[in-house]
Amino acid sequence: MSRLDDLAGSAGVWLGRSAATGEEHVGAVVADRFDRFTWRDTATQSAGLRELAAELSEHHEGAADLLADVFLAAYKAGPRLRAAAAMAPSRLVNHQVIVSLVESPEFAELHRETAGDPYAAAMAVLAQAAAVRRMLARSRAAQDQADRATQARQDADGAAAAVGEALRHAAEEAGEDGTVPDPAADAVQQAVQAAEAAQAAGQRAVRDARQALAAAAPAVRAAARQGVAQAAGTVREEAALMRAWGVGPGELERLAFDQRARLAERLRTSRLARWADLIGRFRQMASGERARKVENTAGELVGVTLGDDLSRVIPSELANLGLPELRAVFAARYAAGELMLYDSQGEQITGQGAIIACIDTSHSMYAEGPSGGTREAWAKACALALLDQARHAGRDFAGILFSAAGQFKVFRFPAGEPVGIARVVEFAETFLGGGTSYQTPLSAARELLAEEFDDAARGRGDIVLLTDDECEVSEEWTRTWNEAKRLLGFRVFGVAIGAPDAAGSGSVLEALCDNLRSIEDLTDVHAAADLFRVI
Repeated sequence: MSRLDDLAGSAGVWLGRSAATGEEHVGAVVADRFDRFTWRDTATQSAGLRELAAELSEHHEGAADLLADVFLAAYKAGPRLRAAAAMAPSRLVNHQVIVSLVESPEFAELHRETAGDPYAAAMAVLAQAAAVRRMLARSRAAQDQADRATQARQDADGAAAAVGEALRHAAEEAGEDGTVPDPAADAVQQAVQAAEAAQAAGQRAVRDARQALAAAAPAVRAAARQGVAQAAGTVREEAALMRAWGVGPGELERLAFDQRARLAERLRTSRLARWADLIGRFRQMASGERARKVENTAGELVGVTLGDDLSRVIPSELANLGLPELRAVFAARYAAGELMLYDSQGEQITGQGAIIACIDTSHSMYAEGPSGGTREAWAKACALALLDQARHAGRDFAGILFSAAGQFKVFRFPAGEPVGIARVVEFAETFLGGGTSYQTPLSAARELLAEEFDDAARGRGDIVLLTDDECEVSEEWTRTWNEAKRLLGFRVFGVAIGAPDAAGSGSVLEALCDNLRSIEDLTDVHAAADLFRVI
């Protein structure tokens, strides 16, 4: 007969198995409850994520945990991964997938765009969906081994529980002197042996699973690199698209998930979507020119003129101030505006009234240039950069789309009101078609500037006329136009796009505009750079 304390000694290691095993995790990325809430909230809002989880779950038990890990790796500012030894055997494949993704050379580029942005992180998950499918397919044998290891672990836990139950039964059968009847003692010994065998089987299964994972690792790493590179490109393109259309990070953060998704889809499918790079380059160029702009810059010296601008008085005039008998002469000439001044030609002080872009949307504006790009795309990109210019200077902006006589549409963007991206996209996408009339948009622009002058006493507005065609204006209209220009003090800048004859000597455009240029390369944004220093 065996003694109870001897049996307890041999079974003791199994009685403490649960405590000794330690916690096994199903998530490879260390996350707090706030991170997990962000994932759940994002997954709830994204139909794409829910559909992907349902699809993967048909073949992979840990699909939901895997997608959470892919999201958190992209979302967290400094993602920390658990050691493989801390993972539940059933999630070893997930762990290898996440490690392969995070250790990809391309991951740093992706993470710069997604960190702290749930929407971008979700987009990265969806962009990597094909790669995740490939990685799971190539890890199928390893997952089978991991599943066997999980089952073996459960068998070992069951065997350990059986040891405890056998020992409890032996204790009930033990006599007062601590001796246990042979049947009960044999049951304990058999339970211990079964537990040892189950443990050994579990260890072999885990070892086999790790070997299978090692065998699949090269293929998984290759798929991970492809997936991360694709996701980085997708996220980067959308970020560039948003920047091109002037949607800043602050505005994006205020949008609900579905609103942002709809906005991205609209921008991707808009008529000008393929010209987003041109729009972005135009806005970037304009921003750089604003940084270079100096108010009242002298420009290029071209001679001497008369006036009362003391900042441009020539040295010989200033010398008169050194002679007491000539100071009175200097004062008289100053009062009469007859001081000799350096004359300059170049950049002038910017306006104060509204900036108005008149954009020709006749059929010919569809034409593409030899180097790519359309006349419409160049004109709209320039107009959007002028909108930025107005916002930066605290000036009203209006975009007037026009074609034939009487055909026009006005989009107003007051300085004191936020610019809604939906309105900006509508402005950029609208195209009227038809012929070309200068009088129609310029009359509308004149009325807007007159209204601003009457309401706010602001003059010196700027009109930019972007067209690719020539047309006539009546003498009566011209007289009215010139009178309004004199009273309101506005300037007119003309841009002939892909139509050099329209800007030729003696043209109507030349007569109407204070500053006129012709654009031939429809991919060149710097041809209009000086506009953004003087407007």
